[in-house]
Amino acid sequence: MDKIKRYIDTYIDTETCNLRCHYCYIAQLNKFNNKLASFGHTKEEIRKALSKKRLGGTCLINLCAGGETLLSNEVVPVIKELLLEGHYVMVVTNGTVSHRFKEICNFDKKLLERLFFKFSYHYLELKRLNFLEIFFENVDKVRNAGASFTLEITPSDELIPYIDEIKEYTLEKIGALPHITIARDDRTNNIDILTKVDREEYNKIWGSFDSKLFEFKNKIFYEKRKEFCYAGEYSAYLNLSTGDLRQCLCGYVMDNIYTDLDKPIKFEAIGNNCELPHCYNGHSFLILGDIPDLEVCEEYNYADLRNRCDKKGEWLKPSMKSFMSSKLYENNDLYDEKRKKQINKNYKIKRIKYKMVKLKKKVFNKC
Repeated sequence: MDKIKRYIDTYIDTETCNLRCHYCYIAQLNKFNNKLASFGHTKEEIRKALSKKRLGGTCLINLCAGGETLLSNEVVPVIKELLLEGHYVMVVTNGTVSHRFKEICNFDKKLLERLFFKFSYHYLELKRLNFLEIFFENVDKVRNAGASFTLEITPSDELIPYIDEIKEYTLEKIGALPHITIARDDRTNNIDILTKVDREEYNKIWGSFDSKLFEFKNKIFYEKRKEFCYAGEYSAYLNLSTGDLRQCLCGYVMDNIYTDLDKPIKFEAIGNNCELPHCYNGHSFLILGDIPDLEVCEEYNYADLRNRCDKKGEWLKPSMKSFMSSKLYENNDLYDEKRKKQINKNYKIKRIKYKMVKLKKKVFNKC
């Protein structure tokens, strides 16, 4: 069975959506516009840029837009090319763009075995727009076609009065409860939980869904990471339009995947230099193994946080479940102490240079 070589978290710069969720990170920062993703590169170029040869092996590639991922016409052909390359692909979606699912479900069965949908279950918006039936029709559609999926709710205070209703409806439709993530407030310096409820009550309310995703995120949320992290080596954050490949959600740009398609991609770990207050997306980066000796991650694997078993069986197909159960450090080298020190030194030098350039720009703009 395949094992994960790298995790590539990929941003698609669509910043529009057919829903208007009050807890949306894009909405919080007033970034909604009518822009749909335009990659400026053919699907074949994108495939070559992210070839198994350049990435070192079979990767887990997550595709997520600022708004709804599947609104852009350019996304589905890219999904297919990445699957043809042999990668495992995850797509974050609100589950309402039915014609896209119809198109995707016509892919070859062998490709669909390596495709996963994270259905964001925006209950109140789906109910307001009468989209609930459409949402679950699309869930059934991808499942019956042979792809894997999960249901995930972003918890909000506004949703609390509807919890019993959500549970009853979802159990009726699919036979299992959705997973629960943690909503974050990107307007705060500490990237706080987006709630007015105290932490104990918050955990009691949303813990009632018995979600391992929520359980794990609760254990790592607000925990500043000081360990040596292999993000930048084992994983990366990619802007698919610009081609800029960052070490993580923070860190510097290591390379541009489009600059020279025949050259290897440069990777370098962020080390002990994470500048985030906490790893709020650690349910991907940490659970997959960016910090190999992190004790809390030994209790779970990524498949645990995504899978459920309902009246039709498991949400993850066998090949996807196996791949999501593997860890990055199983298929990558560990650095010795000498290299770790050099990595940390390199980062500090780059950080100083970055601050100097930023200062020069600030002075220039004042002149």
